[in-house]
Formats: sequence, structure tokens, C-alpha cells
Amino acid sequence: MNQIFDEKTIRKELRIDAKGLGIPSGAADVFIDKTIMVAKQKIKSKKIITQNDLERIITTELKKYNADFAYVYENRDKII
Repeated sequence: MNQIFDEKTIRKELRIDAKGLGIPSGAADVFIDKTIMVAKQKIKSKKIITQNDLERIITTELKKYNADFAYVYENRDKII
């Protein structure tokens, strides 16, 4: 199944995660903007990228700003 890089959906998911962690919206927006920018740069040169690749790129970048934020994103579908 082919998927496209849906920036709007990723931003929405990240905002939900940030809100759940109590990260102030201004800080969350900065983290998200920087993360999306880096992800776009890294996938721009690739012809094919998997969902796991994209999630790994986003998680790695989020860890630079907030480890809990990265953990929640990385385990998004696994947390109960």
C-alpha cells in the first residue's frame, strides 16, 4: 500500500500527543515545525520511504526537544 507524506495529519497527531503530555501549545508548535522541516528534508531525496522510516525520523527529531513527546509518538498505537 502506498502512502503519501501527509503533513497535516502528522501535525494533528503530534498536537494531540503534545496536549496529552501537557506541553504548552507554543512550545509544541516549535517542536512540531522543526521536526516536520527535518523530516521533509530527509525524505526529499528518497524515492521510496516506509511508514516505519518516517516514524523513526520523526521520533529521532522529537527526542532532541522532549523525550516523553518522542516516546508517546513512537508508541502511539501501542499505549493502552
